[in-house]
Amino acid sequence: MSQVQEQQVIVDNKWVLDHLKDERVRIVEVDYDPNTAYNVWHIPGAVLVRWREDLRHPVLRDFIEPSQFEKLMESKGISNNTTIVLYGDYNNWFAVYAFWLFKSYGHDDVRILNGGRTKWAKENLPTEQGAKEPQYPKGSYKVKKVDWGSHRAFFWEILQKITKGEVGRTTILVDVRSPKEYTGEIRAPPEYADEQTQVGGHIPGAVSFPWAQAVNPDTGEFKPIDELRRLVESTGITPEKEIITYCRIGERASHTWFVLKYLLGYPAVRVYDGSWAEWGNIVGAPVKKGAEP
Repeated sequence: MSQVQEQQVIVDNKWVLDHLKDERVRIVEVDYDPNTAYNVWHIPGAVLVRWREDLRHPVLRDFIEPSQFEKLMESKGISNNTTIVLYGDYNNWFAVYAFWLFKSYGHDDVRILNGGRTKWAKENLPTEQGAKEPQYPKGSYKVKKVDWGSHRAFFWEILQKITKGEVGRTTILVDVRSPKEYTGEIRAPPEYADEQTQVGGHIPGAVSFPWAQAVNPDTGEFKPIDELRRLVESTGITPEKEIITYCRIGERASHTWFVLKYLLGYPAVRVYDGSWAEWGNIVGAPVKKGAEP
C-alpha cells in the first residue's frame, strides 16, 4: 500500500463515484474563476467555494475569520465530522490552497481528488451543468483551533531568517513559480492575472522547484511517490530542515506544500502565502535576480 493510500489525503475518481450519495461526504469544487469551471460543469452534487469571494477576507489581505469560516461551512451543509473532498480548476491549485486553510482551521478529514477537473473530464464521467448549487441541510460547524504556527510563514520571519543567515543552513526557501518568474524575466505568467508586483526576481537564497514537476501534465495527477522524492531531493530539498514554500499569491506554494508534507512526509513545511505579491511590493525587501539562489 502506498503512503498516499495510508494517509487518506487523496482519493481517486472511483472513490468519489462510490460516495456521491454518501451523506457523510461533501464534494467541494474550489475555483479561481467559476465562470470557466463550476458554472460550465461540475461533479454531480458538488458545492462551490470561490477562492477570492468566499475564502478571502472582505477587507484585509488575509483569510476569512473563524466565525466567517463557520458560516461558510454551515451554508454548504458541512459539519465538523464531514469528510470533505476538494477539487478544482488550475490543476487543483486552489483546492489544495483550501486544503491548507481547512487544516489550519483544524478540520480532521479533508482530502484532494487526484487529477481534479482534468482527469474527471478525460474519463468522461458524469457531470452537472449550470451555476445552481445543490442545497443540503444546514451543517453545524465550530472551528476548534487555529493553527497558523505550523502552517503559515510571514514576511518578517523570512526577512529575519535571511538576516541571521538561516536560509540554506536550517531553513530552505522553495520558490515554486516558473523559471522565468524566478529569474525575474517576468513578474507573472501571461495567462494569469498580474498581481501588480513592482519588481521581479526571487527571495535571496530561495531554490527553484517549479510546482509543475510534481504533476502528470496529461491527467493533472500527482506523480508516483518515488519519482516525487527523487525530483525533490535532486533540488536539495531535504526533510531535516524547515521548508517554506512560496509563489505569487500562495496557491502554487500550497500545492508543493501538500506534496512535501502529506505525500512525502516532510515534518516541518509551511507556506509563505504573502509570496511574491507581498515581497515584490515592500520597499527595501531584498531581491535576487538570475538563475542562482
